[in-house]
Amino acid sequence: MLATIPANDPTLKSWVESANVKQCDFPIQNLPFGLFSVEEKEPRPGVAIGEQILDLKAVEEEGLLINSKGAFASSSLNEFMALGNASWSATRQEISNLLLLDNPVIRDNHSLRAKALVAIGHAKLHLPFQVAEYTDFYSSLEHATNCGKLFLDPENPLFPNWRHIPIGYNGRASTVVVSGTNVKRPLGQINPPTADSPVFTLCEKLDFELEIGAVVGVPSEMGLPVTVSQADEMIFGFVLLNDWSARDIQFWEGQPLGPFQSKAFATTISPWVVMREALAPFRVEGPKQVPAPLPYLAQSTPNNFDIDLTVSLRADDQSEATTITETNYKYMYWSSAQQLAHHTSSGCAMRSGDLLGSGTISGPTKSSLGCLLESTEYGQIPFSLADGIERTFLEDGDTLTLKGWCQGEDYRIGFGEAEGTIR
Repeated sequence: MLATIPANDPTLKSWVESANVKQCDFPIQNLPFGLFSVEEKEPRPGVAIGEQILDLKAVEEEGLLINSKGAFASSSLNEFMALGNASWSATRQEISNLLLLDNPVIRDNHSLRAKALVAIGHAKLHLPFQVAEYTDFYSSLEHATNCGKLFLDPENPLFPNWRHIPIGYNGRASTVVVSGTNVKRPLGQINPPTADSPVFTLCEKLDFELEIGAVVGVPSEMGLPVTVSQADEMIFGFVLLNDWSARDIQFWEGQPLGPFQSKAFATTISPWVVMREALAPFRVEGPKQVPAPLPYLAQSTPNNFDIDLTVSLRADDQSEATTITETNYKYMYWSSAQQLAHHTSSGCAMRSGDLLGSGTISGPTKSSLGCLLESTEYGQIPFSLADGIERTFLEDGDTLTLKGWCQGEDYRIGFGEAEGTIR
């Protein structure tokens, strides 16, 4: 019998050879969950391993996964996510054991191997879970400061409540889409500076927002707040998230209640959910919070993650993309656990499949800004792509690609991509 080796062990190797390639997004230490289909069949849960997908329904039907409790018969991850941390961890360990280099159970069973493994390139990837609700936060100190300098008081750019409370608004779950889905330029009311009254027209200042989305697995009861540590345990995993933003529509509609139609038209997420447990080796302390938050938001453990993030932009007639942002999730002032704890503090019930956007992730340098609003100072300073093409905001045909990964010594925990093209 093979010894059980912890799934996060950095020395692990898999019999799926592509998972052992250096800089592979999906080594055996990752095992992100998603939903896939082949030949127009019904979507089913899977785990990415190298350039392959392990079909979890097929493996479960063989009796090789016990702790998933039959949840992979579903065409969504929500049933599995609702099981809770003990089942998530035990199932991840079972999957890791099955994919381990020296384990012959699937490796040497040619019929089972053919049934259980699907090439990622031959599969269609779907929205990995049914999004129950979507909440977007505003939790980067650098982002909030830069926006405040543009639109508030340059000497006092933060609202008085910003350092005391994770600011957020409720978005639209109905328009959360998976990577690869085209995004239609939205219509809305804008108020041009040269006009006497607003007009209803196509957005002219279309932007992206680089974010990480926290995916709630365990629900909470209405009327029962949870602590920061309990909130952390409720989070199943994380996805890349692009909260597309119509800045001219937002500028006009945002007073006094904040974004509405300017953010409701599309939110793109990556197809793979990286489990919180897989990110454990990359936990880091966030920025020092001054003043100290109120007791219900106090953290006793590091709740940020060292996740490198990039955004690239390719114009419609270009063959290569230009990297326009390089930043890191560790800069976030309010952690996802604090955001979730605050979300429940009024007694608001959370459901399995709730999605919490981190808010735009910006760093301290010009190259680490997480949206065009900041980097172009609301369209005042253009930037150049390859071939000398200039942009201030997104044009039709532009393709935005978000990537993210945690870099270990000999492996990386990758998120894949969150990509969308403006049409």
